[in-house]
Amino acid sequence: MSAPLSRNQRLDRLPVTRKHRRLLLGSGIGWALDAMDVGLISFIMAALTVHWGLSTTETSWLASIGFVGMALGATFGGLLADRFGRRQVFAVTLLVYGLATGASALAGGLAVLIVLRFIVGLGLGAELPVASTLVSEFAPRRIRGRMVVLLEAFWAVGWIAAAMIGAFVVTASDSGWRWALALGIIPTFYGLYVRRKLPESVRFLEQKGRHEEAEAVVVSFESQVPAHELARIDAAPKVATPREDFSESRSIWAQGLRRRTAALWTVWFCVNLAYYGAFIWIPSLLVADGFTLVRSFTFTLIITLAQLPGYAAAAWLIEVWGRRITLTTFLIGSAVSAMFFGTASSATMILLAGCLLSFFNLGAWGALYAIGPELYPSRIRGAGTGAAAGFGRLASIMMPLLVPPLLFLGGTDLLFGVFALAFALAAVATLALPEQRGKIIDD
Repeated sequence: MSAPLSRNQRLDRLPVTRKHRRLLLGSGIGWALDAMDVGLISFIMAALTVHWGLSTTETSWLASIGFVGMALGATFGGLLADRFGRRQVFAVTLLVYGLATGASALAGGLAVLIVLRFIVGLGLGAELPVASTLVSEFAPRRIRGRMVVLLEAFWAVGWIAAAMIGAFVVTASDSGWRWALALGIIPTFYGLYVRRKLPESVRFLEQKGRHEEAEAVVVSFESQVPAHELARIDAAPKVATPREDFSESRSIWAQGLRRRTAALWTVWFCVNLAYYGAFIWIPSLLVADGFTLVRSFTFTLIITLAQLPGYAAAAWLIEVWGRRITLTTFLIGSAVSAMFFGTASSATMILLAGCLLSFFNLGAWGALYAIGPELYPSRIRGAGTGAAAGFGRLASIMMPLLVPPLLFLGGTDLLFGVFALAFALAAVATLALPEQRGKIIDD
């Protein structure tokens, strides 16, 4: 007689239900609001350069200080999620960055705006690894990677919203940037919904000894599937499934985990360096090249739209090719696209190169977020994904500050050459990560 299924096995065997879709949508909306806030700063930088006469050094600090907060938020957010729960931390982060963004609309000078952007960064940084961990722990094993990529696709929705706000709100008047930031208070209200409606991680509840709550969550998902279909699934012949057992590991640097941790940190660092160096600065670079504020923001909106098919391709390929080859392919495409963008000499070529860079880079982000939670056992999963994200944010802090001197030394050719090199290094580091498609990641 076979042993009864564990709660995690019961979740893994389920088809996609309405509750899965609701979890994905609920987490995804929070993710999109996060992206909208990060994207808005690129447009506000360009607008304040015109309205406040900010220098490139001042705008660099405005961009980087948010990433200082994100680095700290990602590192401690993961630890807090392992201690207090995924849902709780997710809701609090929405509250923190929503309130701080709304307050930023009232900033009377650069110093106040910089302080508030740091607080915004704390909330943003903590939210991302927590949300991806929550979705990964509920997703059925056969489509676990695809669901996390689809979650990450909401980033494109948020960035597109930021581009539309930039194009139609920021440019509407001298105070348009204030109205744009005022919209950032929306996550505060959404955090209340998250706290009440999204389920807590079953793996977390079990670790804390809250077994009745864990059982109730699993039953609520099983109730979405007709009894005869569950019986058919349970009666089907079981196929041996690869399993990793790091249940005794207490550290992300433990024996057997340290190689993947080092590789994951390298990928996060390189991708952050190239992505934020490019996309935070693209509107300002276009203005510096002689494009009007309106035309620059319109170009950025078009480039941003290419993120959606990038995510769609990654979501499909990650369960067909696997995690590692999908991420490697999109990183190589990002490197080639960055070189193309750096040498583009006409408006048409800039748009084409920007769209390709957007397609490949955001597809790579989707694959990266899918890989992270699968590398660690549940007791240190939040810490593992949060620490990698926090280390990666160090690059996002550095790069906006390095853009002005790189432009001075070698123009966009040198700048985007550095981005291409970073993508290439990330592709090499990816080869050191294990392939986790279809594996059981918890006992």
